[in-house]
Amino acid sequence: MASVTRDFPTRYTPALDAHAREWEAAGRPAAPPARPAATVMLVRDREDGQGVEVFMLLRVATMAFAPNTLVFPGGGVDRRDGAELPWAGPPVHAWAARLDSDEQLTREILVAAVREVFEECGVLFASRLEDGRLVDTRSERWQALRRRLVAREASLGEVLRDEGLLLRTDLLRAHAHWMTPEIEPRQFDARIFAALMPEGATADGETSEAQHSGWFRPGDVLADREAGKAILMPPTVVCLEDLARAASAAEFFAEEPVIRLIRPVLARNEAGELVTRSQLPG
Repeated sequence: MASVTRDFPTRYTPALDAHAREWEAAGRPAAPPARPAATVMLVRDREDGQGVEVFMLLRVATMAFAPNTLVFPGGGVDRRDGAELPWAGPPVHAWAARLDSDEQLTREILVAAVREVFEECGVLFASRLEDGRLVDTRSERWQALRRRLVAREASLGEVLRDEGLLLRTDLLRAHAHWMTPEIEPRQFDARIFAALMPEGATADGETSEAQHSGWFRPGDVLADREAGKAILMPPTVVCLEDLARAASAAEFFAEEPVIRLIRPVLARNEAGELVTRSQLPG
């Protein structure tokens, strides 16, 4: 099917609106290079059997990028994410074909996805055997390793090698690919993944970047956005809409959607209001 155009009302402050006007007056100068990033939708079935839910974090107000915004766990690629490390699941070349990227960047993106979920949620997609039980990270020793990762005192590859663990890329599914609108001073080229919440694990949201975290029904979050009670970025809106249509977490995880790069552009609607306009796959 043909792509469709969606408008997402922005929630820019007056200062950012002034920045947008300056950017437009300057002839819409080119954006700086985008930093590769990875985001993960950690999903599970609701205990009451009424659909699915997803783990989200409310970013602190002091964040330079997307403050006070509900997001999935994720972040930018670290320079050490591309190092060789113990690997399980599809080989890098197969992932590269799926992500339409070179093998080095592909490795960095997948490692960043697993690392960010561990840093922000305490859930680590790693095991001693290729199809084995995931490592239990609830001990103080593992929490200390988690803090070392956050402080960039160690890389995920070093931790996995020291602990005799394999990175479980088979527990991730590629879902979408978005880039930041070019007006933003901080640019991210983000791959969005889906992952099932491992049985017996606990997502805690213990990160300095979040003021609140928890499990949310996608429909509730979308309703809060419409009511002006929640701030969401366009990729989050679309992903939540996708998730809301799933009958179960397993069904959502099993999907293999067509992935096309989406980069929203800043525009003004008929009322002259700023909107983020995105070309979405039909």
